[in-house]
Amino acid sequence: QVQLVETGGGLVQAGGSLRLSCAASGSILSFSAMGWYRQAPGKQRDLVARIFRSTNTMYADSVRGRFTISRDNAKNTVYLQMNSLKPEDTAVYYCNANSLGVDSWGRGTQVTVSS
Repeated sequence: QVQLVETGGGLVQAGGSLRLSCAASGSILSFSAMGWYRQAPGKQRDLVARIFRSTNTMYADSVRGRFTISRDNAKNTVYLQMNSLKPEDTAVYYCNANSLGVDSWGRGTQVTVSS
């Protein structure tokens, strides 16, 4: 099973930026889609952004225009560039890889946005 390792989380002030990285142990081209989800305390895990093998992307309404998902196939890494961060973006961010309906998850990275 693929291993996914997220990095890049941290503490940032509102209006700031962070870039998350998700490094996979194998080729990300083997997955039909990769994505980022987030989970705030006491809430369910929600989709933030996805990128498909075709390079099409999709975003949650709450982040569209502020976040950008991208991939580097040569590095087997998916990125999430987060700009204009808001306190409500505070959560643990998880990397996800999906292949034929089977999900793999990373352990998550904490993002905290102070007001």
